[in-house]
Amino acid sequence: MGKYRVRARDMRSMSPEERLKALEEWRRELITLRYQAAAGSLESPGKLREYRRNIARMLTIMREEELGLRRGSGES
Repeated sequence: MGKYRVRARDMRSMSPEERLKALEEWRRELITLRYQAAAGSLESPGKLREYRRNIARMLTIMREEELGLRRGSGES
């Protein structure tokens, strides 16, 4: 399960283009995993959770940057 997780620190170090590309890849993979789950051939149910969390984490980081926020920097 843990090998599918991408840390927020790594996401923040990506360029905006890399982030969009990764987000697109994760969304495609999530669709594939959902089909596998529906068919009963999903090898690891934890993958679904990790991909959903990666997508949510990436969207949060992108929104923080859009608003000019940075978590953990002490600035508000």
